[in-house]
Amino acid sequence: MPLLKIRLTGSEADAATVMSVVHGVDGVERVEEVADLMPHMDDEDSSSAGLVDDQGAGGVHAIEIEVPGPHTGDEVRELIIRSAESLGMAVEFVDEF
Repeated sequence: MPLLKIRLTGSEADAATVMSVVHGVDGVERVEEVADLMPHMDDEDSSSAGLVDDQGAGGVHAIEIEVPGPHTGDEVRELIIRSAESLGMAVEFVDEF
């Protein structure tokens, strides 16, 4: 079963909305937010050290979606793009988190 991996940038509520929309697609087996295992450290020598967090209440949400096949996967991708755009979220489709 194909597995889609996406990153959504935005609020918890908006991420939950996108996940709910995806749950409504026929054939979608699983929609789950997973822990991001990538450390996000602000090193002292980093060019962003000490800068104000400009994401506000938002954050990055790593989400896995199991779909039955490529056709449903394409349908889900389009739905996610439209939903994220309408909510003002950024979306990224990735191979690995």
